[in-house]
Amino acid sequence: MTDPILDIAFHGDAAEIAGVAKEAEARGVGGLFVAEAAHDPYIALALAGQASSKIQIGSSVAIAFARTPMSTAYSAWDVHRLSGGRLILGLGTQIKPHITRRFDMPWSSPAPRMSEYVEALRAIFDSFQNGEKLDFQGDFYNHTLLPPLFNPGPIDGGPPPIWLAAVGPRMLAATGAVADGLICHPLLSRSYLDEVIVPTVAAGRAGGAHADEPFTTSVLCMVATGRTDEDVAAAIAGTKRQIGFYASTPAYVPVLEHHGWGDLHKDAHAYTKSGRWTELGDLIPDEVLEMFAVVGDLDTARAEFRSRFAGSAQRVITSINYDTDKMLAIDLVSD
Repeated sequence: MTDPILDIAFHGDAAEIAGVAKEAEARGVGGLFVAEAAHDPYIALALAGQASSKIQIGSSVAIAFARTPMSTAYSAWDVHRLSGGRLILGLGTQIKPHITRRFDMPWSSPAPRMSEYVEALRAIFDSFQNGEKLDFQGDFYNHTLLPPLFNPGPIDGGPPPIWLAAVGPRMLAATGAVADGLICHPLLSRSYLDEVIVPTVAAGRAGGAHADEPFTTSVLCMVATGRTDEDVAAAIAGTKRQIGFYASTPAYVPVLEHHGWGDLHKDAHAYTKSGRWTELGDLIPDEVLEMFAVVGDLDTARAEFRSRFAGSAQRVITSINYDTDKMLAIDLVSD
């Protein structure tokens, strides 16, 4: 059984990331990944890249449909160059209300749109790297103009790998067909990974143009841990709320149904409709918590974090959204 590379996720203000990147690199952490929530991930990643020299950096994820492929290409290219070619470009769709109402961008056919988005990115990257004439024409995106003045030019080692976030069967198949890797959502069990995700991605890979190229499966793993009993209790409460929030979202119903917990979605969704957001954790029994999260004191959590997805995923990223101790994730994954 091959041990996965252990990575950490960063949530917070970009002003804090330089210190985290330096410490993570010094402690042998595999990679540092930044989510897009209340901040632009590319700014934090640029700062992390400047503060380090070896550790991989990545987005888990940046919201693809909030930007055109060209906008994403410029941001990713600059971060990749500034970091010396260490970027992993992780992209996700988000859900329709955020794309149309928060970002005011178009939404339709998310799996085909994302597939085309990745191929458009590859065409743009090819123009950046090799000077090829840009002539990408698709159903959703058209990029046919790139004068030399606006071409940033090549990077040693070439473009960054592109990973996609996916949960449902269409997006999983699309990820296998067009991407270099997969980022699994934190609402994840080992059985769902092995029995649903891996076979669906493999089928998409076999039928795509990149079947013979390397592919990485990376998982975001929820962890409820802490340095004291009080910290662990608070972490469990926070992680239950996180699972309750995910359970309220229709996109994640297949994961719940896989374990016979489909009714949990109905209850959680009803809570959100009545504004009972802070009570979502009350719906989550310990059985559900332990299926989807690593739970326990730091030593216990460290051991399970390393073993939970070994043999199925090549990389495991911490998901500790409640945490205010920026070093806890590093202590979890480092020796």
